[in-house]
Amino acid sequence: MSDKAAAMLPWPVEDFSVYGPVEEKKVGRIQHHVGRVMERNWCSIPHVTHHDDADITHFEQRRLAWNAAHPDRKRSLLPALVKAAVAALQRYPQFNCSLSADGATCYAKQYYNIGFAVDVPTGLLVPVLRDCDRKDTQEITSEIAAISEKARTKGLAMTEMSGGCFTLSSLGHIGGTGFSPIINAPEVAILGICRTRSQFLPDEQGNPALRQLLPLSLSYDHRVINGADAARFVVAIAEGLEAFEFD
Repeated sequence: MSDKAAAMLPWPVEDFSVYGPVEEKKVGRIQHHVGRVMERNWCSIPHVTHHDDADITHFEQRRLAWNAAHPDRKRSLLPALVKAAVAALQRYPQFNCSLSADGATCYAKQYYNIGFAVDVPTGLLVPVLRDCDRKDTQEITSEIAAISEKARTKGLAMTEMSGGCFTLSSLGHIGGTGFSPIINAPEVAILGICRTRSQFLPDEQGNPALRQLLPLSLSYDHRVINGADAARFVVAIAEGLEAFEFD
């Protein structure tokens, strides 16, 4: 038990049945493990979350046009976010680091492995896509589909969830306007993505124009990253989507 955990008040113990009917269920093995990992990460890392919107109006226009022209090779947002994350990590290498357990040593990584959260019936798994800087969009798209299916059906080996540099956690298929994702230690940052929303904003002439805004929530380890760099990193993600080339 850590010093922090030992210093906490004991967990309250109650007989809930005195208040009404109760059904007792054991927490699943995977969910229990994930819960312990999240508790450790939350207690050990000084989290800060930066929220911003990425204007993906032009990205979505180009994506829909690509999908209409290539119905057999449709593109979704996630592979583009993977490539945008790699470009942002290359531009701001302090995000591609890990701290030692005592916080005294920082390891600067020269590879780009991107994890992404997958919601499975037994809990939450984070498969890792390796060497994303060396792969094109089609390779990443195919790998995401294959490993997501494996995570939901057969489960993943620890080797398939290890070695990540940065994690993407998307709730866009469900909803939300923002959240504070917990960093996947020993990484130093994680990006949360919510559902794209339509909003009127003034154009260059001051006239209302309908834009597509993607909510981004970047949680970062304040021992390694400062707020200004976090804001710049999210802007770099948005710029990466704007400049994304469909292939």
